[in-house]
Amino acid sequence: MPEIDRDPASRPDPDALLALAEKGGRGKLTVFLGAAPGVGKTYAMLMRAQRLKAQGTDIVIGLVETHGRSETAVLLEGLEVLPRREVAHGGRTLHEFDLDAALARHPRIIVVDELAHTNFGESRHPKRYQDIEELVDAGIDVWTALNIQHLESLSDIVVQIAGVPVRERIPDTVLNRADEVLLVDLPPAELIDRLKEGKVYLPDNAKRAVDNFFRLGNLTALRELALRRTADRVDDQMVDYLKQNAIEGPWPASERLLVCIGPDPLSEKVVRTASRLASGLNADWIVVSIERADREAADGEAMRHLDETFRLAEQLGAETRRVVGSDFVEEILKLARRENATQIVIGARRHRFPLSLFRASLPDALAKRVAGIGIHLVTGKIEPAAKPRWRGKRRLPERLGRALGIAGGTVGLATVLGVLIEHFIILQNISLLYLLAVLASAVYAGYFAALAAALLSVVAYNFFFIEPVGTFTVAEPHEVFALLVFLAAAALAGGLASRIREQAKTARGRATATQALYDFSRKLSGTANAEDVLWAAVTHMQSTLRRNAVMLLPEDGDLVLSVAWPPDTELSVSDMMAARWAFEKKEAAGNDTGTLPNIPFQFRPLTSPHGVVGVCGFLQEDSPLDINEERALAAILDQTAIAVDRARLSRESLDQAAQLEGEKFRAALLSSLSHDLTTPLATISGAVTNLRQLGDGMPGEDREDLLNSIEEESGRLTHFVANLLDMTRLEAGTINARRDWVDVAEVVHDAVERARKYFPGRVFETSIAAGLPSMRGDSVLLGQVLFNLLDNADRFGGDEPVSIYARRQGDEVVLSVTDLGKGIAPADLEHVFDKFFRKGKPDSRSLGTGLGLSISKGFVEAMGGRIKAESPALRRRGTRISMRFPAAAELSEKERE
Repeated sequence: MPEIDRDPASRPDPDALLALAEKGGRGKLTVFLGAAPGVGKTYAMLMRAQRLKAQGTDIVIGLVETHGRSETAVLLEGLEVLPRREVAHGGRTLHEFDLDAALARHPRIIVVDELAHTNFGESRHPKRYQDIEELVDAGIDVWTALNIQHLESLSDIVVQIAGVPVRERIPDTVLNRADEVLLVDLPPAELIDRLKEGKVYLPDNAKRAVDNFFRLGNLTALRELALRRTADRVDDQMVDYLKQNAIEGPWPASERLLVCIGPDPLSEKVVRTASRLASGLNADWIVVSIERADREAADGEAMRHLDETFRLAEQLGAETRRVVGSDFVEEILKLARRENATQIVIGARRHRFPLSLFRASLPDALAKRVAGIGIHLVTGKIEPAAKPRWRGKRRLPERLGRALGIAGGTVGLATVLGVLIEHFIILQNISLLYLLAVLASAVYAGYFAALAAALLSVVAYNFFFIEPVGTFTVAEPHEVFALLVFLAAAALAGGLASRIREQAKTARGRATATQALYDFSRKLSGTANAEDVLWAAVTHMQSTLRRNAVMLLPEDGDLVLSVAWPPDTELSVSDMMAARWAFEKKEAAGNDTGTLPNIPFQFRPLTSPHGVVGVCGFLQEDSPLDINEERALAAILDQTAIAVDRARLSRESLDQAAQLEGEKFRAALLSSLSHDLTTPLATISGAVTNLRQLGDGMPGEDREDLLNSIEEESGRLTHFVANLLDMTRLEAGTINARRDWVDVAEVVHDAVERARKYFPGRVFETSIAAGLPSMRGDSVLLGQVLFNLLDNADRFGGDEPVSIYARRQGDEVVLSVTDLGKGIAPADLEHVFDKFFRKGKPDSRSLGTGLGLSISKGFVEAMGGRIKAESPALRRRGTRISMRFPAAAELSEKERE
């Protein structure tokens, strides 16, 4: 037997196979990549399309921009061109790509030009690359064209090379996910000649392009970028193929980058540089931002800039993290060790003098403590525009005035108190009053007020309390030293007090947020109904975020608006399209997203461990969420998704329990039908067969016995079927008991006579009290109940007589049926009225469906009575089933008539 090779190196890479499997059912994306406009990307696409059309391939033109080039327009002849969608924009009518028409046509291949184009009007997606992604997800192969300068990670380099900002950009991940990248290349000199000949732009535009963008050096640099990026993509495809096919090779340990950013303008450049570095190294990369645990988060503008940087990193293919800590260096190194990072990328900002004398920069601190990890420093010019991002810029004059006012007030109060005290007592440490003023300023107005109070305290103490008083002159040298020490101590104490104040404020804010989340979690923990969970969620969102919110849940295969706050909120057709997109694609849609960004609502999926359970929408227009609101929303959505999932599972559990109970009853019913109802049918069938076969040759006595058997078993079968029908009526709630005057003695007599006829071998004893009053009820139902009880007593009561008692007890009429059989165990007394319940193993006479007592209970309760089963303890045998009904008042003479 050959030995099995278990060497992991001989097996395909599971991640590569998984990535390959995820492409199943998707279309293929082919990108024709060029260094600049005019190199022939559209021409190459159309030439290839004509060849495939000639071979019979189903290929259509979704959108192609010829830009007036006649040789390109000629290639459209003979190809199916989809009509464009008319869009009104800026007083003009534009023609855009019709995504819905392309999906409806569903060709094998579709050509959609200009991948980086921005859609106009009320489009489902703001960018054309998102339209193409939807086509690929629908299983359609797409051909498209792209210029290298439109890649997000290269946009800053293009600005440096050409001096022209790139407005339309796409994430690098779009190109990375392409199944095929075809480089369309043209030497820069030939491209410039084409431009001058008017084959790229119109003559006026061509002249401006040659003078600005289309210069030889610019085109050469862009050509190099296109060649490098195409080579990187080909290398990635080769590596994927080798991994999928377990082809051995010298695989080096993969690089992993840790990128540190903050709410400053340099972070955007750090992310773009890290993206290019990760692409060149074919490495994974993580972008992290560290927030101090003991300080407030930056202001809203800075946090929005940080959020934009995070979104840019995600578009470029990075994993993002937010970390809370006090020691930045320690947190960065801890994360680098945990994520096995090989290189750290960080922005290097130079501290201004004199701060640089006292504080080391973060890169310097990292370099001193790191070991075995490379550090990449990204430098940038300190732009004046970066200064306005400081916290509280717009309120700076107001805060400055408040700080100076508090500092002046506390120092003035300390001076007045010191002068008053000096009138009565000469103190050597009167300066402690000013130290108290500094601490008070720090507590109420922060560090700047404490510093101002320290300076004012030195001036006031010198003027009012140091000889010579009333001047700013210091007579003794030691007094100068004392003033300097006091100033340093006051500044230090003020700084500590200010920091404690800031930490307390931050702690209060976080405690409030934590308490709100705790209250919301407690509210959800006591809620088992999905609708109540959604109401709790939208009201909490309204109180926490001050935004209108809606919740949608799937119902009958479509999303339905379940809860809204305010309750009269309605969703438009576009809103519902965005909600369905969020539910199906498991990503945010609507305002400020890549899908239907012009609607007022933003929709996010409620994702639980079992998948998407619903969609939450909130009003986002003109007021995006800040970082704290984003965190609160994420917590609310997570808690809501889990609670909705729990409610769904609870409902499914109840449904399954009911289904199991139904299955149990169904099995019991089938058992009764198979054992009990088939016995009379077999007897009848056998008797009829004998009568037919023997005919007149059968003795008269035997014939009479067979006919009696047929009659007896037919009656038994009729009784079984009647019980089933009665139970069906009870469960359907269609039993309408009449409220007539009932003579109990007469009903008992009729039931006993009927039982004697059906059970001729059984002795029935009756005892009816004299003067037994009438009752309100239904004589037919009461008679059926008594017969069922007598039938039950005959089956399980042994050979002893069965007693029927009827008497009055207080305001009630009591009827009881007692047998002297084996009795009922105490544990079974509460179950004797359940459907299909049978006590012990019945004998040959104990055949039945197990519905008699259950039907009796339903009939008695329908007439307003009560029924109870007892097994007398003294005799330790026998069963008594008693019924109690309200006794009617004495009949009037007219009622008797």
